Amino acid sequence: MITVPGVTTERLYCSDSYLREFTATAVDRQDGGRRLYLDRTAFYPTSGGQPHDTGSINGVPLLDVVDEEDRIAHLLAEPVGLAAVECRIDWARRHDLMQQHTGQHLLSAVLADRLGHQTVSVHFGTQLSTIDLDTGAVDAPHLREAEAAANAVVTADRPVNIGFEDAATAGGLRRPTDRSGPIRVVTIEGVDRSACGGTHVRRTGEIGPILIRGVERVKRQVRLEFLCGGRATTRARSDFELLHGMASAASAGLDEVPQLLDRLRQEHQASEHRRRELEEQLSGYRVRDLYAAAAPGPDGRRVLMLPAEPGSAELLPSLARAAQALPHASLVVTCPDPPTVMLAVAPDAGVHAAELLKAVLTDLGGRGGGSPQLARGTVPGPAELAAAATRLCTHLGRAPAR
Repeated sequence: MITVPGVTTERLYCSDSYLREFTATAVDRQDGGRRLYLDRTAFYPTSGGQPHDTGSINGVPLLDVVDEEDRIAHLLAEPVGLAAVECRIDWARRHDLMQQHTGQHLLSAVLADRLGHQTVSVHFGTQLSTIDLDTGAVDAPHLREAEAAANAVVTADRPVNIGFEDAATAGGLRRPTDRSGPIRVVTIEGVDRSACGGTHVRRTGEIGPILIRGVERVKRQVRLEFLCGGRATTRARSDFELLHGMASAASAGLDEVPQLLDRLRQEHQASEHRRRELEEQLSGYRVRDLYAAAAPGPDGRRVLMLPAEPGSAELLPSLARAAQALPHASLVVTCPDPPTVMLAVAPDAGVHAAELLKAVLTDLGGRGGGSPQLARGTVPGPAELAAAATRLCTHLGRAPAR
């Protein structure tokens, strides 16, 4: 890489997040002019969880902005030469990210102050932003309280000030910094002080509404999904229309939807219970029909063989119970997808299901295990599945009833 000795990029966004257009001089370029270095830039590079700006340089679309410590690289769709350039920032994207970033500072400060949960990391996406907290759980009422407190600060329209301070003497920071020398401090008046290099709004009222959209457990932390400004109002409208559509489809009012969903849940649970009962009965009928058709061997054992349909693996437990309830019964069931074998035996069948199945499947490159009365395993493919069924029935002593 060819560089210009002693040239660093002046970062205009550090002092003015609202600069939308600026002129600069291209002092270096790489990749045939598609990687451009300017003497100064207002384009924010990806850093601190905040995505890079987009826009244009001399009318050429800007695809990415990369922080290379002393210099900032601008990745372009087409080559641009070494000369004076005119730059325009995609203001809609920039301002949206400013709302999200300042909103995150505010929300993190409220969560720390009211709930004692510190922010571990943040991420700002183009659709959703997230905050990871140093806690394993946080309940809904506390989150609603924090959201309301943050929105109260938005309504109060407090100043957001940005300045440089010496790291050794900068007091009251929400998170201590390990840096030395001058640091950039973003202060939300009376609420938060944080070291930060990102772009921010001038007053909290400009953040717009703050909406906590989701909560999930990630390892030993809690991740909050949140939206600010136009994102929050757009999503709230979408949620309302979805809820309204559900209510209209059920000929119910909006306030009746929770009771409607609870009733549907109860009905679904009852239907599932009835379905399982019917499956149990059906399995019993099928196994008893096979049992009646099977001639007992010299030791009284009846061997039953049942090739199950694809997707019927959930029936295996009920089939096993049905076979185990019949005197001297041994049931072999095969399922094609994935290639699965089940062996269920009655307590008086005189067979150790797990030992027999494991021996047969091991020879065929499969694996399995279980208990004396019930075992289950898999084999590589259809040929091994057919061979496993044949060998099991042979070991059990006779041709099976099918």
